Amino acid sequence: MQRREFMQTLGAAAAGTFLIRPDVRANAFATAKLERIGLELYTVRKEMAKDPEGTLAAVAMMGYTDVELLWSFDNFGRTPEQVAATLKKLGLRAPSAHVDPALLQGDLAPSLEKAKLLGQQYIIVPSLPDTVHTRDDWLAWADRFNQAGAKAREAGIWIAFHNEPDHMKPIGGVVPYDAFVKRLDPKAVRLQLDVGNMVMGGGDPMKYLATYRDRYWSFHLKDVKTDRSGDTELGTGVVDLKAILAAVPELDQKPCFVEQEGPPDALVAARTDFEYLHKLEF
Repeated sequence: MQRREFMQTLGAAAAGTFLIRPDVRANAFATAKLERIGLELYTVRKEMAKDPEGTLAAVAMMGYTDVELLWSFDNFGRTPEQVAATLKKLGLRAPSAHVDPALLQGDLAPSLEKAKLLGQQYIIVPSLPDTVHTRDDWLAWADRFNQAGAKAREAGIWIAFHNEPDHMKPIGGVVPYDAFVKRLDPKAVRLQLDVGNMVMGGGDPMKYLATYRDRYWSFHLKDVKTDRSGDTELGTGVVDLKAILAAVPELDQKPCFVEQEGPPDALVAARTDFEYLHKLEF
């Protein structure tokens, strides 16, 4: 079952064309590496459902320092207190969680307390309900994000939004993601850029990084097959991750998570992706 079925999100992703345009670096001779590498737990959701503690231990042993939780999976049958204890024991950090958009329509206070307990900076909505069809629907949700974001900021937490491939599909000649982001209040809401989803939808992550340079504060690092039909192991697809990472300002302050949505063996793929990023200089 796909994540969007749990989140009640939009329909099938639209394929598109993509041209990677590496950015010009301020210092062509400078190189950097990621200091922290996270894993979006949707990658290992089947393993987490069977053995949450054992899976998190395996992830930590690979070298990952961070994980992104999935509240819409109800912490895989564990309480927030149990999750926090496991993370502390394993030396893992969970700076964010993906949540159902319905959370923004109710009382946000319990979720903010949960985020604080888990030491989180971000509550991230991955997509919008499948009832969202028009530009006005998108704008109405942007207003909900602004309201929820203002409340979250009072508690020291950020509300954020993550992009799916079909967010690039125009509605009445307008890309809904563009209209949505323009409506958001940057003082209340931040963005998580899924570079692979952007490519699969026909968008250009480098272009969006240039346009919204100060809006993206979290990243999903995902490579894409040549035919744009899905994701693949990092370094084997069409996404120039070196150029993208080099273009992100203050990257050391912005959580980065590996995500593969359907590898044959999720733990093997997670290890392969970590090893690639651990060696990557940009």
